[in-house]
Amino acid sequence: MPVAFITGATSGFGKAIAISFAAHGWDVIINGRRKERLETLEKEISTTFETKVFTLPFDVRKNDDVQRSISSLPHDWKKIDVLVNNAGLASGLSPIHKGDILDWEIMIDTNVKGLLYVSKAIMPGMVERKKGHIINIGSIAGKEAYAKGNVYCATKHAVDALSKSMRIDLLPYGIKVTAINPGAAETEFSIVRFKGDNEKAAQVYKGYEPLKPEDIADVVFFAASRPDHVVLNDIIITPLAQANTSNFIKKNT
Repeated sequence: MPVAFITGATSGFGKAIAISFAAHGWDVIINGRRKERLETLEKEISTTFETKVFTLPFDVRKNDDVQRSISSLPHDWKKIDVLVNNAGLASGLSPIHKGDILDWEIMIDTNVKGLLYVSKAIMPGMVERKKGHIINIGSIAGKEAYAKGNVYCATKHAVDALSKSMRIDLLPYGIKVTAINPGAAETEFSIVRFKGDNEKAAQVYKGYEPLKPEDIADVVFFAASRPDHVVLNDIIITPLAQANTSNFIKKNT
């Protein structure tokens, strides 16, 4: 069976992506910081689908843990066909001059450095086999900035640039690189951004139907399941109510 490795699989996009791959018969390695949630997801997948699951809890921000955990994978799990770099977050929503440096560091460490750490641990195997697929979950915020998004937008612009660079550097080895850039999607994203303020988070999605995690999971698997000679390089997905980072049509509620 092919193997997919998904970071940030404890909720939202990552959880839906793991379930989607398992539903299509893939074995999955699921990663996240919250071990209990990973174990719950492992049980859900194992009892629902005829596929194998390997749980690998670590924080993508800690390179030593990333390298140690991935190098410790059993032999049967080391051949990773698809890496989905999904772990990411937004922390805070302030004008740049009022930004919290701790928020900045969390976003840079997770969205940029975490993606690099995990990729660094897995790419050599793909290079050696001359086969593999890296799918980076970016954001529409990586295509254009928006008010008060500053550092979050910068980190997702970095993901966009890294995806382009990976595509060039890994081309001689037959490795595919896909960037998937969602617009407004209802996950834990806004709850995390607003530090657990559920009321503020709910306001983000008022008056229109946002994307769901399953919408993104469908596109991720579609990209991963194209024929060997086909690569979907760069995909932007928004809900119907959203034209870009700043333009929405919302119904009065």
